[in-house]
Amino acid sequence: STPSMERWRGRLALVTGASGGIGAAVARALVQRGLKVVGCARTVSNIEKLAAECQSAGYPGTLVPYKCDLSHEEDILSMFSAVRTQHKGVDICINNAGLARPEPLLSGHTSGWKDMLNVNVLAVSICTREAYQSMRERSVDDGHIINISSMSGYRVVAQSDVHFYSATKFAITALTEGLRQELREANTHIRATCICPGLVETGFAFKLHDNDPVKAAETYEHIQCLKPEDVAEAVIFVLSTPPHVQIGDIQIMPTEQVT
Repeated sequence: STPSMERWRGRLALVTGASGGIGAAVARALVQRGLKVVGCARTVSNIEKLAAECQSAGYPGTLVPYKCDLSHEEDILSMFSAVRTQHKGVDICINNAGLARPEPLLSGHTSGWKDMLNVNVLAVSICTREAYQSMRERSVDDGHIINISSMSGYRVVAQSDVHFYSATKFAITALTEGLRQELREANTHIRATCICPGLVETGFAFKLHDNDPVKAAETYEHIQCLKPEDVAEAVIFVLSTPPHVQIGDIQIMPTEQVT
């Protein structure tokens, strides 16, 4: 049978980092297919704008903007408790938020390393734990946890600015597989998937090289990059598979990308 998103209609997906880039594209794609989406980020105004766009486009789902700083566990926990109170709980958790700081291993600032660990590794782990608990307390056995990682979780590029970032994405590779094993041990049919894009045209490089916009723009200029929508399509594919099919990992790169 053709893959179907039907069973997800009306159910709740949490998307972190929904204010732009991949997160915004994923949130839109889910609302388009009739899901209720809680989109969180520090900049909530962008998500409010997206929610209004979805509404005026007549999409069957809804987007609920939520302000949350993922580097603070208290923020994450209060978001999950608000979701429990207002919407029962989370059926799909899409850990998309992530950042890179230009902090090489030989000369980088510890503060930049900590920022990356907090958002790219710890927030993902906290959101995963809380989403699982939310599913368990409501006896949801078909939930899905999707980590948006990176090709940098598989190979280390010769670019000192992203070496620590790459280490955080290698961590996600291990965490996603560990999660899959623990979900099996727990005798659930909750699934875990990792999606690893190469170069995607987003604001990512502009945050990495925030004092050098020319260098940031050059990141995306030499090849035809992936669009956030391409990654959102992969998320939809993963969620559309029948319950006995678990897509463990999708590596997705621009055709023209070499490494």
